[in-house]
Amino acid sequence: MKHIIALFCLALVFTSCEGDQGPPGRDGVDGDVGVAFEIERNFTSANGFQIQEGYGFDIVPSDVVLVYISWETLNGQEIWRLVPQTEYLDGGGMLTYNYDFTDTDYRIFLTADFDLNTLDSSYTQNQFFRVVIVPADYINGIDTSNLDNVIQAANIESFKSLETM
Repeated sequence: MKHIIALFCLALVFTSCEGDQGPPGRDGVDGDVGVAFEIERNFTSANGFQIQEGYGFDIVPSDVVLVYISWETLNGQEIWRLVPQTEYLDGGGMLTYNYDFTDTDYRIFLTADFDLNTLDSSYTQNQFFRVVIVPADYINGIDTSNLDNVIQAANIESFKSLETM
């Protein structure tokens, strides 16, 4: 009888105990692991040829923010490139699209080896970007230059508009 009571108590201890839950998980929008949104912005002298915006939601400090630019369209398919991207202009200039981020905002900016005010509007107006925010663990070992790989690894189902999030 003592053995039965001891086994019962042991079973009770193991089934009723919970270990450390760890930090809470962060699900993205609509149950996605990562959060992704698409923006269309203009670079002007008035905004210092940069876009700096808050996310509108909380991210954790360990999240990774990746920015992709719509670079070109080939055979009807949009080609996305991971920023930074450098364009070597016909006139000999070098233009770079770059970004940085914190856990509260992101900034996409232009740098060049010439006066940005002389830049053709095709490089500054109506620029499309995809901003992807994923927990670092989900992109470990993933080729982040390939947007499709990141989308799959982060279980992202769609790109939202930042304004509707």
